[in-house]
Amino acid sequence: MGDPGVSEPEENTRNAAQRVRQADVPMDADVFIRQTLRDLAGVLQTVIGLEEARGFISIVGARLGDRFNSLYRSALRKERLDREEVAEVLVDLKRRIGGDFYVVEATDEKIVLGNRQCPFGDFVNDRPGLCMMTSNVFGRVTAENLGYAKVQIEEAIAEGWSGCRVVVYFDRLGEAYDAPGREYYRVEGH
Repeated sequence: MGDPGVSEPEENTRNAAQRVRQADVPMDADVFIRQTLRDLAGVLQTVIGLEEARGFISIVGARLGDRFNSLYRSALRKERLDREEVAEVLVDLKRRIGGDFYVVEATDEKIVLGNRQCPFGDFVNDRPGLCMMTSNVFGRVTAENLGYAKVQIEEAIAEGWSGCRVVVYFDRLGEAYDAPGREYYRVEGH
């Protein structure tokens, strides 16, 4: 049998615990969080509709955008970031959370970003409401530093595209004027 000082029920419990701990279950904290967000977005999209779900997710995204902006400003010891720094921050923050964003084009009026990997991984599939996280984070960081942003998500992995294409405009009178997208403004005191 097993350990002579251990009763049979105790031995069975020890063996069961060992088998469960060694089981090949694809679960860790990261998978848990991604699955939770996917399920939450799915429930919102189903129960209240996609547009309303986007509204709720936007609130969280705006808070995260403000937090990321504060972290980068503090780390860079800058009161405001310039256009080049904003572009690099947008790419870097997505890299740090598992995305693969890159600058496609940068002009005086806009930054065009591409993306090969969503931070939510496959959990973003059929959950376009989660794209409001990107829109709001990019919009808040850009607007708080440059005064204005309009974010247009032209292509999204969540909608079945092989990658994402996001345009962030800085000037509302230029190309942004007629472009679809969500507008963001600097909040005084930030």
